[in-house]
Amino acid sequence: MLFLYLNRSIVMKINQTNKLKEVASVFFKLGCFAFGGPAAHIAMMENEIVTKRQWMTRDYFLDLIGTTNLIPGPNSTEMTMHCGYERAGKIGLFVAGLSFIIPATVITAILAYLYVSYGTLPEVEPFIFGIKPAVLAIIASAIIKLGKKAVKGAELAVLGGLVLTASLIGVNEIIALLSAGILGMLYFSIKDKAIKSANGLSPLFLLSGLGTSVLKVSTLNVFWVFLKVGAILYGSGYVLFAYLDAELVTRGWLTRAELIDAIAVGQFTPGPILSTSTFIGYQLSGFYGALAATAGIFLPSFLFVLILNPFIPKMQQSKVLRHFLNAVNVAAVAVMLAVLVIMAKETLIDWKAIVIALVAAILTFKTKISPIWVIVIGAVLGYILVAVLPS
Repeated sequence: MLFLYLNRSIVMKINQTNKLKEVASVFFKLGCFAFGGPAAHIAMMENEIVTKRQWMTRDYFLDLIGTTNLIPGPNSTEMTMHCGYERAGKIGLFVAGLSFIIPATVITAILAYLYVSYGTLPEVEPFIFGIKPAVLAIIASAIIKLGKKAVKGAELAVLGGLVLTASLIGVNEIIALLSAGILGMLYFSIKDKAIKSANGLSPLFLLSGLGTSVLKVSTLNVFWVFLKVGAILYGSGYVLFAYLDAELVTRGWLTRAELIDAIAVGQFTPGPILSTSTFIGYQLSGFYGALAATAGIFLPSFLFVLILNPFIPKMQQSKVLRHFLNAVNVAAVAVMLAVLVIMAKETLIDWKAIVIALVAAILTFKTKISPIWVIVIGAVLGYILVAVLPS
């Protein structure tokens, strides 16, 4: 019996180790090639996690997207943590998150060193020109697959249409998602004649600023400011810009031009745009400032996911909360579609971008090529069309 127990224990440890290695490999690869913002990151993740590896069902992946959209922090980074948790437990959560974050932070730290030392950034615009239209096809593919699961009836289709319209006219995505969730929960509860008390529902993670009085830019002060931003950040990179402008420019730590350069670095490096924090931390306090800023802005996400993830199965088992999740899920897909529409308007501005987008669409929908290779091919085409061929 003792031998069987020890043998079983060894096998379990080997399986856990293999799962952790797999989690690290998948999300490190995504961290190296995940360009295009959260919608593109989630689209690539869906392909890796659901389609290729089948770690979970598409329905459960949708539930993770829906709940992640309701908490502060970078949605795509938090999705990596959820997926790591599902595959390899609590350790998998941290392995997945760190594996996804590290490539971007290392690249950003190198760029920060070059920027501080020489005052310029590498010329990468031709590659970015090609990546932007390429990710449109990847996002569209994920929207189609997730939409088929999310739209479970005419009512949810109408709700998704309302959220799409609201997003396109500029309604805050968190307000749109929460409103859709509550409206869907009430409507379907009434339809099922199963109205229950909702006293247990409360706004998620309503945090106030932590408030600091910064007299000098020390490593601790850098960590504290970025911890505050990470704890209350909702929305896109533009929201991040507003927070950092308020926290850094108004304090006199950075000029607005320096902040714009930092945001630009976050846009053209892979992985989460919050890697901008690494760049700014280096500007403010060198290597240790980069570490402090990165740790500060990402730490709340690890804690939020660690707390939230165990509750998702319980939410799925509750009929009322199941209605809420269904509505939030279809709303999240609608928000992704709104992002795709806006990105297409901003990206498909000339024949070169349209050609790259068409090539990416053919590769995405007519072949089984990995989205990572679609990104690489898009970048190469961008360089050829912009930097090599004459205008």
